[in-house]
Order: sequence, then C-alpha cells, then structure tokens
Amino acid sequence: MTTPIPLELSANGAAHTLAVDPRRSLADVLRRDLGLTGTTVGCETGVCGSCTVLVDGEPVRSCLMLAAQADGTAVETVESLAAGPHPDSELGPLQRSFKEHFALQCGFCTPGFLMLGTALLRKEPDADRARITECAAANLCRCTGYEAIVDAIEAAARPGSPGADAMSGEDA
Repeated sequence: MTTPIPLELSANGAAHTLAVDPRRSLADVLRRDLGLTGTTVGCETGVCGSCTVLVDGEPVRSCLMLAAQADGTAVETVESLAAGPHPDSELGPLQRSFKEHFALQCGFCTPGFLMLGTALLRKEPDADRARITECAAANLCRCTGYEAIVDAIEAAARPGSPGADAMSGEDA
C-alpha cells in the first residue's frame, strides 16, 4: 500500500486540498474525488483525447497525467464551460455552437473536443479552418466525419459570433 501524498489544485476556479495515491491519474481524481464526471475516459492510453482538460490553460490528456503532477495548477474541465455554476446552467458559447452545428453524436468524445477547441481559440482566436482541422485531428471520434466539429469551432471563432467573445477565457 502506498502512502497518500498531498495535492492542492484549483478545479474550475475552486480550490481543493486532497490526499491521493501517487499512482492515480488526474482523470480519476477529477471524476471520483471531485465529482467532475464530464471528463470522460476512453482508451486510457492518451490516444483518443476524450479526457482532455486544460491545466494552466494547456490541453492535456488527464488519463496520462498523474494527479500529483497537477499539484499547484489550475485545472479546467468541460463543466467550466457552462454559463453558470450549476449542471443545469445555460450552455457556454462553444457548447452552443456544437449544438447548433450538430457536432456531436453519442457525445462521449465531446468534452475533449470542447476543451481542445477552447484552448485553441483562446490562443488563436483567428484560427482558420485548416488550423482548426489540424487541432481537431488530435482527438478521435468514431461517430462523425469531423466536419461538424470543425464547423462548430470555426463558427465560434468568427468575430461577432456567440462563441468569439467567450474564447478570451473570461467566461470560463
């Protein structure tokens, strides 16, 4: 049996202090200890990207990152994208764009794509379709042809679109 180690992190703006097994993944801690179940775990090998979260603004595969590596960081999960603090809150701008463009089928991979798209549009708000397509290719979806996902991210990037203002990080 391993000795738990202390872990302090911010998850979606809320500070947390935990004692975790040093072998546990960030995805496991987010889901089981913090109840942030929007982060889905697919392949558990870092290939699919469904577990993508933002750590200090950078997209990471939370199934590959040890929770201990997140000590002292700010973690954002898909729950942070809603326009309010409760699960029943209004959808955030990128989430609305995904809905409007039919950019999800079963929805399993959607949280990872939303977090990947959020990170991209914060860093490159003027990303063109080719760049969005390149970025989206980092995650896997078995149900779509990616066109609707790229359409949704592209629409959120357009000046004056509902998603453009939120990509600055102010609504996250």
